[in-house]
Amino acid sequence: MSSCCAKLGVDPTLQGNLMELRSTLTCPHCGHQETETMPTDACQFFYDCKGCGVVLRPNDGDCCVFCSYGSVPCPPMQEARESGSAGNCCGRPVVG
Repeated sequence: MSSCCAKLGVDPTLQGNLMELRSTLTCPHCGHQETETMPTDACQFFYDCKGCGVVLRPNDGDCCVFCSYGSVPCPPMQEARESGSAGNCCGRPVVG
């Protein structure tokens, strides 16, 4: 288990279901899509769009770029949704 997930008490197997570690980011500026592997040991606050070069940052209330622009939320948020608990990614409480 990664140190980020371990600190949050995240079960990377989601109680027997495999956690999705790949997410397709969609740039809100140019529409470019890129599938990336999500880190499990850190939050990703910035992402350089490979289509237009814009630096993506999380939307207000989101913990990372995967939660804002990804087809799949980050691993800690997947765990929160699976367990029905409030999201708390990398120590940042998430509203919503």
